[in-house]
Amino acid sequence: MQRRTLLCTAAASLAGLMLPAKAAEPVLLGFDEMYGPASVLGITFSDKLKSLDGKLTSVRGFMAPPLKADAKFLVLTRSPVNLCPFCNSDEDWPDSIIVVYLKNPGDFVQANKAIEVTGTLELGSATDEETGFVSLVRLVNASISIIDT
Repeated sequence: MQRRTLLCTAAASLAGLMLPAKAAEPVLLGFDEMYGPASVLGITFSDKLKSLDGKLTSVRGFMAPPLKADAKFLVLTRSPVNLCPFCNSDEDWPDSIIVVYLKNPGDFVQANKAIEVTGTLELGSATDEETGFVSLVRLVNASISIIDT
């Protein structure tokens, strides 16, 4: 009888190991939670932003007009933007942006639609090889969902 109990226990343990791990729930990050107070060295990342580096994160905002029609990334902003980055000065560009590299490039939406973007957060300066666009904060392998308002 003990052998049967031992075998059943072992089989149940192995079955538990073979179950897929539950995916981590993304943490919602607001634009106002991204940066700490500015210092002599420039902007600083908030503790919350630093703690999310490499983790599944969601950010809500609006898609800025794409830099080019076949862009592999989008720029997410705090509020709707209806300007072309090549047609306006940098003074017009919003200071609250995050670059988003999509799982499926081309999944763009209208600039005036509120969206939630979920992906893996990356921090640090990076330059897009094709466009030369520089980013400090990025979501990679991301997906978009439209927020119904």
